[in-house]
Amino acid sequence: FGQTFQFFLAVGMVDEEIVLLIQEIKRLGKPDAEGKPRVKYGVLFKDDTVANTFEALLGTLKAAKKRKIIHFDGELLLQGVHDGVDIVLLRDTL
Repeated sequence: FGQTFQFFLAVGMVDEEIVLLIQEIKRLGKPDAEGKPRVKYGVLFKDDTVANTFEALLGTLKAAKKRKIIHFDGELLLQGVHDGVDIVLLRDTL
């Protein structure tokens, strides 16, 4: 029972972080030609609110990408190296 409960708790936390990520991409991003908010990884990573909100930004980004909520090129984003990579919000619901 305990492991199952922890799993659902963890899933709920990931969902909550993805909702927060959506809000931050909307806040920091600018619409592209299709009207989808787009933000550079470096802008997102260096933002104080983002830094204070997300314990593991990359993990939240990967979870959102896996659910097709966002898109970015590549599998891994590293601060500095990938600051210029666009993160595109594909949809704003879970």
